[in-house]
Amino acid sequence: MSPVRPGHARMLRRRRLVAGVVAMVLASLTLAACGSSSDAKGVTITLYNGQHVQTTDALVAGFEKKYPSITVAVRSDDEDTFDAQIVQEGSHSPADVFYSENSPALEFLQQRGLLAKVDDLTLAKTPAKYNSPQGDWVGVSARVSVLIYNPSLIKKRDLPTTVLGLANPKYKGELAFAAGETDFQPIVTSVLQAYGTATTLKWLNGIKSNASAHVYPDNETIADEVNRGAVAFGVVNQYYWYRMRAEIGASNMRSLITYFAPHDPGYVIDVSGAGVLKSSTHPVAAQEFLSFLVSRQGQEIIAHSISFEYPVASGVSTTQPETPFSALAPYPIDIAQLGTGERAIALLREVQLL
Repeated sequence: MSPVRPGHARMLRRRRLVAGVVAMVLASLTLAACGSSSDAKGVTITLYNGQHVQTTDALVAGFEKKYPSITVAVRSDDEDTFDAQIVQEGSHSPADVFYSENSPALEFLQQRGLLAKVDDLTLAKTPAKYNSPQGDWVGVSARVSVLIYNPSLIKKRDLPTTVLGLANPKYKGELAFAAGETDFQPIVTSVLQAYGTATTLKWLNGIKSNASAHVYPDNETIADEVNRGAVAFGVVNQYYWYRMRAEIGASNMRSLITYFAPHDPGYVIDVSGAGVLKSSTHPVAAQEFLSFLVSRQGQEIIAHSISFEYPVASGVSTTQPETPFSALAPYPIDIAQLGTGERAIALLREVQLL
């Protein structure tokens, strides 16, 4: 039998996860009685979705259940693709809301003056450190970078404990990473913040050499390849491992995850957020959607779903069996320092990883 191609496997996994999450939300979510501003009734808002579809579909299902007179038309693509598209569309963009996987994509639009201010009551539901410093977007959920490894190929004690250790020549041929993933850009920015340009360039060249034939298009491929034993270890966000386990079953897991040393620049919290476009033709309904994302109801969807993201608003904690968000020890880099990610992209291009 021919092996299932990684891309096909990811597609099937996503479809099954989306169906499972939406069914769970519709079957078990108990929501308050319907109610919204009269200005927000009887409209369709367009959501440009750069987040994972399983997370977004669960939240949209919950929102439309609470507000049946508001329909959300979802268009999904990579967040960097939407950044370029929104800039090109300008004031004529059909999008009302942009929901991103990482904060730099929102900071990119904010810097260009394309996002509207988020309602103060909505911003107040999320700790300020996870929101736009200017109040133009709100933090919704978070993930953390980890090492995924196959213990049959490399022991935990032999893994690097620092992000700079990824460039150690002893890991040549054993490392996997996804240079083009927007999840990887915050790590590059973090290394740049900690060590400066020269060290970051040397580090990028080192991991490029070590990864060799294992530079993959995305984190899902890294997780698949490490789990099946094609490569020893890689860098991903934690939820890719948990989602894979939920999909294929614990008995089929051949990989484990671990963290960099506490406060190491490779130990990065990524924040996913959402903003309303200044060009929105339905700003009231769009602001209502943002409010729902960070409401207790919206955050409970994230907490109970198999998206395995951490809710960051309204005092809600994940119910999934993963390291509690409060127990993480990330590098202390803030949203403003992560910025737009453009400097990280420039360095990745300089070493020909993009």
